[in-house]
Amino acid sequence: MLMAIGAIIAGLVLLVWSADKFVEGSATTASHFGMPPLLIGMVVVGFGTSAPEMAVSALAASQGNPGLALGNAYGSNITNIALILGITALLAPIAVHSQVMRKELPVLILVTAFAGWQLWDGELSRLDAVGLIVVFVALLGWSIYQGIKQPGDAMANNMTDELKAHAKPLRKAILWLVIGLLLLIVSSRILVWGAVDLATAFGISDLVIGLTIVAIGTSLPELASSIIAARKGEHDLALGNILGSNLFNTLAVVSIAGLIAPMSVAPEVLSRDFPIMAALTLVLFAMGYGFRRPGRINRLEGAALLLAFVGYTVYLLGFSGA
Repeated sequence: MLMAIGAIIAGLVLLVWSADKFVEGSATTASHFGMPPLLIGMVVVGFGTSAPEMAVSALAASQGNPGLALGNAYGSNITNIALILGITALLAPIAVHSQVMRKELPVLILVTAFAGWQLWDGELSRLDAVGLIVVFVALLGWSIYQGIKQPGDAMANNMTDELKAHAKPLRKAILWLVIGLLLLIVSSRILVWGAVDLATAFGISDLVIGLTIVAIGTSLPELASSIIAARKGEHDLALGNILGSNLFNTLAVVSIAGLIAPMSVAPEVLSRDFPIMAALTLVLFAMGYGFRRPGRINRLEGAALLLAFVGYTVYLLGFSGA
């Protein structure tokens, strides 16, 4: 058991570090090749911050742990909204100025509804996974179109400042991209082994481990980047990190796991975890859209999100999963 705990800690530390280097290297490389800053923020950074979830869920699915794969994806979405945005808003209220962000909020709701419809029969088949991939590719194309259409967006300006602050030669950027990717794979293997072993030792389901320890751990890159962005006043970038990550988790992470190994969906995912994720997504929309004014997540709302996360986690660990 001590080895499993040590593996989880080591895996998470290495996972977070490698994800950071992967995001930094990929964003700088994309900048060198002329990709617009808005697209780098939405696509490259969104993909990079979701890379831990992708690696862990893909590996868990291939090893026959579907609960861990789904728990990691949906648990990360819950963590992103309730924990990360909650903490970020407590430190600095988040104002939403980006028109692209206001368009992505309702898209995230539609994507969540589509994912729920696919899971309703209790199965995630390869056909379901293909459907998620198709939607993901369509949204990626839409994001590219938006990036070209609105080069002066607030989020684009924030991303331009970030790229200037972390400028690197192309060769060094590619080196960090490769190193980060390789270490992501290694660290995810260590983390999945430790998580499965710990779940077995305590008699807890791999779903609950995925929803809690693994989800929080793989969401640490989003936590770090959102807090840094918010403290710099780059509010749209802070929210963009979360929206991009949740879209990637719901579509790409789950579909990759489903393509590798079609799986049965545990009843509690449909009755407990997915509804919580969907409810938090609706709450985020209500807070961030700002129907007649710029959207804003204030400190009181941040505290409410954080309390919701604590309550959900305590319930999971205290009353379920065994």
